[in-house]
Order: sequence, then structure tokens, then C-alpha cells
Amino acid sequence: MKTKKEQLELIKKAKGHDPDAFTTLMQSYMKDMYRTAVAIVMNDADAADAIGDTILACWEKLETLKNNAYFKTWMIRILINNCYDIRKQKERLTSMDDYEEMAVTDESNLEFKELLSILDERYRIPMLLYYGQGYKIKEIAELLHIPISTVQTRLDRGRSKLKAYYQAERNDHHEKR
Repeated sequence: MKTKKEQLELIKKAKGHDPDAFTTLMQSYMKDMYRTAVAIVMNDADAADAIGDTILACWEKLETLKNNAYFKTWMIRILINNCYDIRKQKERLTSMDDYEEMAVTDESNLEFKELLSILDERYRIPMLLYYGQGYKIKEIAELLHIPISTVQTRLDRGRSKLKAYYQAERNDHHEKR
């Protein structure tokens, strides 16, 4: 990851329609975008579509970014909106029960995807943004358009659900011995 100063310089160049700077900038956030998208749409194909739409929207609307220091927050908000648009389109075509099982593309994502599948979306997304991407609670509240207290509650409940899940897994493992 580039330093904050280097990121700001890339954003400035990208706003000047420098495609190389924009590409470098987007590549530096690709892992964060992927994790956020998968947390919402729950499969790789839709995550890739949402990321592609986000990259295009960011390129086309970059001049609307008022404060360069908030580029990542701005980009993630666009991504979240794109993910929800994709989900709405899918819901029109199929019920949530028919949703595709998550595809496992490699071992490094297996545990991450298992974690995501355990949690309900209302807990999964704040936890991903807080623990996975380092957003502050206030920033998450702004991104998701919910009160700060709701973010705090969802983080607390998400942690509790994960703790209960892992304790149950550990107990099952010990019982099998």
C-alpha cells in the first residue's frame, strides 16, 4: 500500500485524467473492494461485476470527489450501492433461497468466505469494514447511512455470534476425539 501522500498524489493525477495513475490507485484498493463486494453479494461473479461497475463509475465521476482524502470512502460507497443494485436485480429474477452458493476460488479466501457465510449481512458488513478495512465506527455509520449506536450494536452482536460459532466448533471438535 502506498503512503497517504502517494495516494493523494495518485488521486490528483487521476483527476487530471491520467489513466496510469487511476489504474494504480484502483489496484491498490482491489482487495478491499473484493472483500466488501463479496460480503454483500456473496459470490465472486457478482462481486467482479460490482467492482467493474465501480471502477467505471469512479473514472467517470472522479471530478465530483470534493475532498481527495476521502477517496476510499467515496469509492466504497459507490461499490456498496452497486452491490445492492446487483442484489435487487437478482432478487427480481430469483428468490433469495435460490441464491448461488459462494464459489471458493482459492484456499486463502476459504476462511474469509466461511466467516462471511456465518454472519447475517447486517453484522457481516460492519465487521468487514471495521476489522477488515480499518474504518472507524463513525465512518461506517456514514457509509451505511445508519446511526453510530447501530454500528456499535451490530459489531458487538457480530462478535458474539462469531464467538458462539467458534466455541460450538471447538466443542464439536473435542467431542469427536
